[in-house]
Amino acid sequence: MNQCFGGVKIFTGNANKQFVEKVCKELQIQMGKCVVAHFSDGEINVNIDETVRGCDVYLIQPTHSPVNDNLMELLIMIDAVKRASAGRINAVIPYYGYARQDRKTKAREPITAKLVADLLHTAGADRVVTMDLHAGQIQGYFDIPVDHLSAIPILAHYFEFLKGSDTVIVSPDLGGVTRARSFANILDMPIAIIEKRRPKPNVSEVMNVIGDIEGKNVIIVDDIIDTAGTIVKAASVLKNFGAKKVFGCATHGVLSGPAVDRICGSELEKFVITDTILLKEECKNNKIDVVSVAPLFAKAIRKINNSESVSILFD
Repeated sequence: MNQCFGGVKIFTGNANKQFVEKVCKELQIQMGKCVVAHFSDGEINVNIDETVRGCDVYLIQPTHSPVNDNLMELLIMIDAVKRASAGRINAVIPYYGYARQDRKTKAREPITAKLVADLLHTAGADRVVTMDLHAGQIQGYFDIPVDHLSAIPILAHYFEFLKGSDTVIVSPDLGGVTRARSFANILDMPIAIIEKRRPKPNVSEVMNVIGDIEGKNVIIVDDIIDTAGTIVKAASVLKNFGAKKVFGCATHGVLSGPAVDRICGSELEKFVITDTILLKEECKNNKIDVVSVAPLFAKAIRKINNSESVSILFD
């Protein structure tokens, strides 16, 4: 690797060490020595146990549940390596928490995606590397460079066994059409859109399907799967509209609350997520598959360190 910023050092907190180990294995380097613990009152205590002076430091930490702890760990690690004279500080955030509040939709509502961007910059980050933000415009909330990676090609590759069959890519809402189109272009498949409307207050949403799915396999493509309520309902609606087999995928498997039980009891044949968020042992079952995006993050780190173009990774 290029040594213009010193050697590469990778550290992580407690969010997803298995993912970071995969990244380090791809890069053929050892994970940096760092202890992230808590004082008795819950305050986070960070100790970086090796020199980082002049180094190109990558702090890999998704900010999923417990989101506040994981976010504070990342901010304190940034502060620690900044005060230790790191050459360049890169915050690698596979899952960027607080992104769902990215604009004001009603009075007195916060924009937490912007708040977190400001916190990262103020703490001392020189660059952010992330994946499939809830909304692409969040990149504009930063005053530092952002490399926005996509898991769409990796997720699409999983479904190559459906190429040549009568399969349609489905966006679960109007806001995800661009994502669905990118996915469909890779597999050379048509798309359909689920259109939702609420006839009147306190009346549940009615779902309609824009596009032809009758007698065809469908793949629902989303960015985040949280409680799984929307995607499970979408799978049921697609079945009612004549879909043959329903598959689903999302980049970030938040899987909170009843999500796993809902997926297991749903019309979905298979649901695929990436390892940006660690899948807990109790959540593993034969309907949920995980594909790794660690090699993609490793390539991005290598290119950033070598001052090479990262844009090829966005395609």
